[in-house]
Amino acid sequence: MVAAPTDVKVYTVNGAVAGSSSSIPDWLTRKRSAGKGGKGKRVTREHVEGAIELIQGFEFPEASNKIKTTRDGHHAIATGTYKPQMRVWDLDELNLKFERHSDAENVDFVILSDDWTKIIHLQNDRTIELHTQGGFHYRTRIPRFGRSLAYHFPSCNALFSASGNEIYRLNLEQGRFLNPFVLQDTQDDNILGVNCIDINPAHNLLAFGVDGNGTVQFWDLRSRSSVGILRLPTSRLAPPTARHTASLVPDTEVAASALSLGVTALASRSDGLSYAVGTSTGHTLLYDIRSPRYFALKDQGYGLSVRHLTWIEGGSRLAGDGMVLSADKKVIKIWDRNSPSSNFVSITPANDLNHIHHVPGSGLFLTANEGIQMATYYVPALGPAPRWASFLENITEEMEDSTTRTAYEDFKFVERNELKTLGLDHLIGTPALKPYMHGYFVSLHLYDTARVIANPFAYAEHREKLVRERMEKMAETRIRSKKDAGQGVKVNKALAEKIERDAEKERKRDERKKARKVAAKGEVTVDEQAMDVDIDDGDEDDNDDEGADRPTLLNDPRFKDLFENPEFAVDETTREYALLHPSASAQKRNVTSRPKTAVEEEEEESDKASSDGLSESESEEESNSDDSSDAGELNKFDPRARPGQKNERAQQAYARNRERNRHSNANVNFVPLVPHTDISAGASARKMGDKTATFGQRRNAPKRAQTTTAMKVGKEGGFEMSWVPSSSSSGKDPALKGANRKGVRKGVEVFGAGMERGDEEKSHTLSENERKGRTQRRKGMRSGSKNVFRQLG
Repeated sequence: MVAAPTDVKVYTVNGAVAGSSSSIPDWLTRKRSAGKGGKGKRVTREHVEGAIELIQGFEFPEASNKIKTTRDGHHAIATGTYKPQMRVWDLDELNLKFERHSDAENVDFVILSDDWTKIIHLQNDRTIELHTQGGFHYRTRIPRFGRSLAYHFPSCNALFSASGNEIYRLNLEQGRFLNPFVLQDTQDDNILGVNCIDINPAHNLLAFGVDGNGTVQFWDLRSRSSVGILRLPTSRLAPPTARHTASLVPDTEVAASALSLGVTALASRSDGLSYAVGTSTGHTLLYDIRSPRYFALKDQGYGLSVRHLTWIEGGSRLAGDGMVLSADKKVIKIWDRNSPSSNFVSITPANDLNHIHHVPGSGLFLTANEGIQMATYYVPALGPAPRWASFLENITEEMEDSTTRTAYEDFKFVERNELKTLGLDHLIGTPALKPYMHGYFVSLHLYDTARVIANPFAYAEHREKLVRERMEKMAETRIRSKKDAGQGVKVNKALAEKIERDAEKERKRDERKKARKVAAKGEVTVDEQAMDVDIDDGDEDDNDDEGADRPTLLNDPRFKDLFENPEFAVDETTREYALLHPSASAQKRNVTSRPKTAVEEEEEESDKASSDGLSESESEEESNSDDSSDAGELNKFDPRARPGQKNERAQQAYARNRERNRHSNANVNFVPLVPHTDISAGASARKMGDKTATFGQRRNAPKRAQTTTAMKVGKEGGFEMSWVPSSSSSGKDPALKGANRKGVRKGVEVFGAGMERGDEEKSHTLSENERKGRTQRRKGMRSGSKNVFRQLG
């Protein structure tokens, strides 16, 4: 069952379901059984549960061409191939009555009697055959290959259209051919053939659909002459590419061939005034015979030639009279003549359509198509079921409520790899495996047997899995304490932790962005500060709410099994994981490749201890830096955004920081800067051994005798100096006179610039600080580092 866009029910009571992309394969419904004596084989059809088969054996070996019902409504006749044959079904018995073979494939046929006993056939080898109840009756031929057939009952004339401008007439009463009708057009004589013939049931006016110039010629059989020509709007119906080609080279043969249009289907209404014309471009035009302009236009949409047209009259329940059925090989459309833009119902057959027949006075349609099974559709909205299928109304009501098993329930689809695992690959090419797409269909019983043999513990594992799933489901209903978001993670915990870290970073990033937006809004008045007015806009609040509820893999129910089902666990030891995560795999491989040495373990422990000692200070520093960064961001103000305004909040924060810095600087004793004077200025100059003197001051000091021996000045301003220390043991240096002699200690030899030796007693009387160094910070001075001095024992 397929529902059309207008919710009109369409029931498939024979063949493949309408609208399906693929029908049930033939191997699923066909079965070969041995014939009599076991020598031959015949094909039988299996019944598929859940599928309706209204007419038994409603099919052909390969394809069907035409289908019609007799006027008494008791039989259906169809032609098909291969081999070329005609089949007759008894509709009262809903079964095949007989089949009759022919030498050539059928093009068209007409039922001459009210029942199936007299039929005339047009074959594709230019042969005309007449069949009676007893079988084949007579055969004759026409000069050209025929395209269509019609029968005029009042005059007993059979009309045959062919590839040319002639309509051949065969009088069945006289048993001879009459002079053909020659179609001519004074404006355009490009007649390639006649595709279809229509005889109006009201006044018997003949209509011929011409191929080549897109015209319909009307003839009166009484005068045997043309009474009018209907010209279709070729420029309107031609495709855009053809119109473009004709505009480039007008009035040429190329333009004429590009704009060539053929009439492929004709249907006249029983009122005698309305005509439906189908074209080779997929358009259907409705005409009133009294006007040369069409009053309705319908496009099939596929650009394929229209193959059949029918006026649906009588028996309509909901649709009313005046419905038109137009069909090409892809789609069947039923629409109202007053509103051609919308479809009353649209049916898409599973196979290419060749012909469709509407059972008069009902909602049943029989189709001939390119497939083995012929399709039958029932549309209750268009009319009741025919008398011989009155039970359809009850069956279709039951179809909507019943749930039937699928056609593939007894089969299992397996891929080639799985087939090899089961040990069934040796059956490829045998009837046991049915190839389909990238695998095979295998009997479900055979599949279960092979799986048990390949894995004897499959049933036990499956049972254990079901028990575990049921126990977990029961455990979820118990009352338990509130769990964290990541507590329910059973597998892929590393991935869950990474997702949580990324979500936390994203949340902090959003908070910082929000803070920047608040700081960029400008000044806040005193009244707003006093009233504690929130200056955030509604849009930002919406964005914050969206960021708070941002979905992740952890809270998305579609990825629930990723963290709960063990089958979705990520195996980090596979080659695929190493290709996707090369750095993590390389790091893990280096760590696990060799054990750590004693030195590496000692270094690791020392690094860990030092990091633990510094963790508190570093955390404080990071917190301070974060606070300062956030404070700076909150006080940012761009004067270009709001010219002429002041940021009072930023100015207040700046004043507070300045005042705090001033008070803190008052309690800090900076290292004093000692002024250095030139030694050559006088007798009060600093000593040569003064450690606070710079190298330049020492260089400019008076030179002592026998000390400086050489000095070289480089090209770029540098210099090189060497000296010889004094050798006097008494400590008397002639260069030191007057006040400088007072600084010389007894028993101490001074040499060089500030160097001395002797005074062995002092080395034994050093203080604790001088001997071990400083163990505490300087008091009253700014420290340039926050390092903690180690306490020495």
